[in-house]
Amino acid sequence: MANDQSDEHSGYEEDSLSLTGSVAMGTGVMIGAGIFALTGQVAQQAGGLFPLAFLAAAIVAGFSSYSYVKMAQEYPSAGGIGMFLMKAYGKGTVTAGMALLMYFSMVINESLVARTFGTYTLQLMNVKDTTFWVPALGAGLLVVVFIINIMSTSFIGKFSMVTAAIKIGGILIFAGAGLYVSGLSFDAVGVTQRTSSTSFLSATALALLAYKGFTTITNSGSEIKEPKKNIGRSIIWSLSICLVVYLLVALAVSGNLSVSQIIEHRDYALSKASEPAFGQWGRYFIVGLAIIATISGLLASTFAVSRMLAMLSEMKLVPHKHFGVPGDIQKHTLVYTIVIAIALTIFFDLGRIASLGAIFYIVMDIAIHWGVLRHLKEDVKANTAILVTAIVLDVVILAASLWMKATSDMLVIWVSLIGFVVIFAGERWFLARVDDSEHQHDEQQREQHAT
Repeated sequence: MANDQSDEHSGYEEDSLSLTGSVAMGTGVMIGAGIFALTGQVAQQAGGLFPLAFLAAAIVAGFSSYSYVKMAQEYPSAGGIGMFLMKAYGKGTVTAGMALLMYFSMVINESLVARTFGTYTLQLMNVKDTTFWVPALGAGLLVVVFIINIMSTSFIGKFSMVTAAIKIGGILIFAGAGLYVSGLSFDAVGVTQRTSSTSFLSATALALLAYKGFTTITNSGSEIKEPKKNIGRSIIWSLSICLVVYLLVALAVSGNLSVSQIIEHRDYALSKASEPAFGQWGRYFIVGLAIIATISGLLASTFAVSRMLAMLSEMKLVPHKHFGVPGDIQKHTLVYTIVIAIALTIFFDLGRIASLGAIFYIVMDIAIHWGVLRHLKEDVKANTAILVTAIVLDVVILAASLWMKATSDMLVIWVSLIGFVVIFAGERWFLARVDDSEHQHDEQQREQHAT
């Protein structure tokens, strides 16, 4: 059967997401983080070439999506990436560790979007203590998202469709007005003092976060109508829509602000760039869009990532304790996800959150491509050249990102290394205990049969 048994007994609402709903979910996650949170961060590293960094990231994401589409067509499942890794590597430390890297990269992305919500919302207020209020507002939004996520899958899908239409339409209005006011003059685009090959590649790694939301579609595999046909279509449509939107916005920003201005206002670059076209009202317009985008992005992301962790728990790849929390396993994983996201929102700034998320995601992405290349190429009928290209592109931008952080912010490197050690060592210990427990259970059953 296309779906694993674990899907059938987990309370997932089969056929509850249409093609349009799944595309809205994918674009909801991507646009919520990509446009509002990352434009200034990418410009800080790539300088005047930041629009091209979004284009380069789209190319990397396009090659990366190949493995996910092939796997999703053959193994559609609510487990998504966790199930893909299981098919490639079996039940072991690599599968569990890489699946958790993906999980944490998605939770990191949620904290990125939550802080973006706080940053843009404060543009409406005369608040000086942003150090407190940005994480406070972000954490508050995460609590609201938790409450909404208790509702049904179909509600979240419909909500994502409506908000995706509003924010994409509003962002296109901003881009069109910005391009018109700029007279299609993009003086900020080009090589600047900050630009180097390493910084551009590192910026591409950050910009890749703006596209990785397509992977959330695979986590809803058993809930999408006609998954073997529509998962691939959803991914392709989501990436295409986001590429067009990102390029238009990047060009509009570069036409109205200098690179130094974009970097100075990097946490809310779109709000600042709207002023030449809309004046003071531009700030309210963009902040309103940012609020809609971040709320819908968090809803879609939390929906997908909590179900991914639930599936990993049911597959006995990660430990699970309910800690007295009522409800089924999905409710428990939703609580864990929100708690971790709130902690990251409080303790890390936008730049560090984005870098950490990029490192975790790219390492996991390489593991997906390698697993398909080594173990499943024939089963899913994948092209070797495309898989190798995807791996090479990931390795190049990851190396550049690590080098940039090693020379500017070692804390990100140390946190990443500690994260890798804790995740993989912890999984090795947990899975060994699971194996011992299952072995003892089998021995007891054999003894009972013998007597």
